[in-house]
Order: sequence, then structure tokens, then C-alpha cells
Amino acid sequence: QVQLVESGGGLVQAGGSLRLSCVASGRIFRINNMGWYRQAPGKQRELVAVITTSGRTNYADSVKGRFTISRENAKNTVYLQMNSLKPEDTAVYYCNGRVVPAGLLTDRDYWGQGTQVTVSS
Repeated sequence: QVQLVESGGGLVQAGGSLRLSCVASGRIFRINNMGWYRQAPGKQRELVAVITTSGRTNYADSVKGRFTISRENAKNTVYLQMNSLKPEDTAVYYCNGRVVPAGLLTDRDYWGQGTQVTVSS
């Protein structure tokens, strides 16, 4: 059983910062890409940022220059540093991991339960 657990969401004023964390636990052989997605009310879930095992990153245009994704492979943890937050960043943020469970050969998607980020104007 593999679990991803997020933390760090909350309420912040526009221009403020938050740092999200996500820890993967369970019977894990390897974690490939890790990423953050978000879903605002009435909208589809969208990619925010993704990071490979080697540290290559990719960001949605809307967050480039404001958000930074990083990971600690030894801790099975991924972070999202969010600066200069805007009201339009308000959403539930989900952690995603492409995980190879112990005893298996291929990776599969695992998701966290989501953490609410609310940015007030």
C-alpha cells in the first residue's frame, strides 16, 4: 500500500507565500516523476509543476517565476514553494507520484488527498 500525504495549505493574503509538502510512504521500490496539480471550484484539475528523479522541472505558465518545485529523494518527499500568491491560485492542491510499488515492475499514479490553498485579495 502506497500513500501520499500533503501538508502546508492554508489561508494567505495576496502577495504572500506558502510551502506545500508531500510525503510518500508504504511499500515503495522507486518513485519516478512527482508533481503538483490543482483544482479550483468548477474547473478541471490542472498541472502546476512536475519534477523528475534527476531534478528536471516543468511548470504551468501561470506559475512560472513564482512557484518552485523540489524533492528529497531519500525522504520520498516533494515540495512546492509558492510565492507572490494571487487570488486565482486558490484551489485544492494535489500531490501526484509515479510510483513503482515494491514487487512490481511498472509505475502507476498515486494521489494525495488534497490540501486547500486560499488566497484572499
